[in-house]
Amino acid sequence: MTVRMKDIARDLGVSVVTVSKVLRNHGDISKETRQRVLKRMKELNYRPNLAARALITGKSYTIGLIVPDLLHPFFAQVAKALSGVFRKQGYSLILSSSEEDPELEKEELDVLLTRRVDALLIASAQWTVESFRQIEDQQIPYVLIDRRFVGLAANFVGVDDDAAGVLATAHLIEQGCRRIAHIRGPEVSTAIGRAEGYRRTLSEHAMPSLSGHVISVGAFGDERGEVGGYEAAKTLIAMDPRPDGVFCYNDPTAMGVMRAVLEAGLRIPEDIAVVGCGNVIYSDLLRVPLTTIDQNSQSIGEQAAELALSLMDAKVPIRPVSICIEPTLVVRASSLRRA
Repeated sequence: MTVRMKDIARDLGVSVVTVSKVLRNHGDISKETRQRVLKRMKELNYRPNLAARALITGKSYTIGLIVPDLLHPFFAQVAKALSGVFRKQGYSLILSSSEEDPELEKEELDVLLTRRVDALLIASAQWTVESFRQIEDQQIPYVLIDRRFVGLAANFVGVDDDAAGVLATAHLIEQGCRRIAHIRGPEVSTAIGRAEGYRRTLSEHAMPSLSGHVISVGAFGDERGEVGGYEAAKTLIAMDPRPDGVFCYNDPTAMGVMRAVLEAGLRIPEDIAVVGCGNVIYSDLLRVPLTTIDQNSQSIGEQAAELALSLMDAKVPIRPVSICIEPTLVVRASSLRRA
């Protein structure tokens, strides 16, 4: 026999509205009442009818997340932080990966819109803003994560990528590097900002980037970034003079660089110092612990979730909000030439 909300309400002598609010983690239910309702639900093995609830409330209590690569630790950490916030508010997170493919991203977006998600969070691989116009036409709140688009007035949460490039490059200069290369990512805002910070910092120190010292890993910027980093590093190592420092677009790229450097019989950081970006969870566990820029993925996820919740609760349209988180430098052995 199917257990209904009104059965639980009758057993406990409370209203169906009270049981519904407990399911939605509503704030105006006392702790004692909430515990009684949850205990009875568990005893009766109650499972809410989500389809029926969606028909009544007009909400699916699901939120969509599209990222370029689910295996990339940065996006995994952001997804974990998002899920932690949404779960407390009774929402489920649906994850999709675009594999850095704009067409696949559009397909995943269509699926999520068909599912009638209540909000979308996107680290986009798109070249144009067409897909976002589609979301706006359906009046679905959305938040861009990590990557933004020039000319698109949209909610955004991410790190200051220009500042990340400045921090990494300035650190290599402070460590005595004079021929600093940059392995950059695909043509997205993160790669563009980090490359700009790199170039400006070299210019401010009267150290223009040498010919061939900026190499793009293209579509491998996030997915299989270590492959692009490895191949780019082999090109740099073969140069005369070769770079004595490398700033990498992200940590997987830096891992590929370090593998190539060590395979060539060179030392890190004495011959080539390496700095990544992202501070992924294994950066400190590598053969040579990696100096990197911390993007604060936990904060990006939490703030993006809170922003999405506020957009869903808003009674009138809200002016787009841009939250830019300041990066921090985490110094480890891969760049530490000077004590």
